[in-house]
Amino acid sequence: MIGFQTLFYKEILRFWKVATQTITAPIMTAMLYLLIFGHVLDAHVQVYAGVRYTSFLIPGLVMMSVLQNSFANASSSLMQSKITGNLVFILLPPLSYWELFGAYVLASIVRGLAVGLGVFVITAWFADLSFQAPLWIVVFSLLGAAILGTMGLIAGIWAEKFDQLAAFQNFLIMPATFLSGVFYSIHSLPPLWQTISRFNPFFYMIDGFRFGFFGQSDIDPLRSFAIVLVFFVVLAGIALGMLKSGYKLRS
Repeated sequence: MIGFQTLFYKEILRFWKVATQTITAPIMTAMLYLLIFGHVLDAHVQVYAGVRYTSFLIPGLVMMSVLQNSFANASSSLMQSKITGNLVFILLPPLSYWELFGAYVLASIVRGLAVGLGVFVITAWFADLSFQAPLWIVVFSLLGAAILGTMGLIAGIWAEKFDQLAAFQNFLIMPATFLSGVFYSIHSLPPLWQTISRFNPFFYMIDGFRFGFFGQSDIDPLRSFAIVLVFFVVLAGIALGMLKSGYKLRS
């Protein structure tokens, strides 16, 4: 386990050394979303009975920050290693593909949760939040961070330059996140868009996470958990297969 522990520590140290960029900046971005949307819509929108819009918005922003930063950690790390040429120092040691997968994904989870916790601590002052089902908060935050960390790993392996990585993030991760119910309930959408939203796995992550706070959600949390878990297993299988074959890493 020494190799796994060393790579995991290296990945933690990598983002912690530039915490202003990797931790503080995303927290400030979430704050801006809250100040703008909360100020404009708080008096005009009520998604759940007895829940202010600002209160509804905060869990969505927390989960959005967790997802985006988990993806960014693994993908940017691999891309930087490819560009600078130090990827060889990770591939030369006798690390199994399971150890590589575990180190990158766990480090992504740590960064995602660190940013999410920071967003929660800063934004919780603006609204009254309850914790109706705290276990679901933990489950969906961990699974969501693991899924996006795995997606970041896949993107980092696949991409050969920053332009490709940016395309992956701008045309897949960002739209899927913003169209997942961070700022609204899907029941406020026309029937067609409600159906489309149900094919977005990010929606189930955020909806299940929000259920932990209010005990209310658009989808039953057990169903959301099952969908998210299957999605993680599929992505993990893809990532492990890529690592095992050395796809775009050893050739």
